Amino acid sequence: MVVFTRAGDFLLLRRTRPRDFWQSVTGSLRKGESPRHAALRELGEETGLKVSPSALFDLHRTERFPILPAWRARYAPGVHYNREHWFAVCIPGHRLIRLNPAEHLESRWVPAPCAAAMATSWTNRNAIQAIAALTLVQC
Repeated sequence: MVVFTRAGDFLLLRRTRPRDFWQSVTGSLRKGESPRHAALRELGEETGLKVSPSALFDLHRTERFPILPAWRARYAPGVHYNREHWFAVCIPGHRLIRLNPAEHLESRWVPAPCAAAMATSWTNRNAIQAIAALTLVQC
């Protein structure tokens, strides 16, 4: 879930582990949960932000990527890949972010080029760049 403002600033969160891992809002599907519902739930859990389900842009893109060794213990034995679903939400301006201290140490609002450079994950970097390039996305 990529969160951005009308002015083109993107929200990045720094994870507690690994310490210098910057990312957008992320999470896992619960049993029976749709990717759309998971994106909205994770947005609230990780940032305290609540948005209308209609405000969520489904970018209709997924990426398969290897699970980093640091997080493999969270998955069933033998699971080494994950599938990411891309969603975005545009909000009018910077909002106060309420972090879950067990997951994230800090948040920053940064312009798209900085956000893409800061994002640790290649999939997150690509999502930020794709959203920044979209001229059809209106807030």
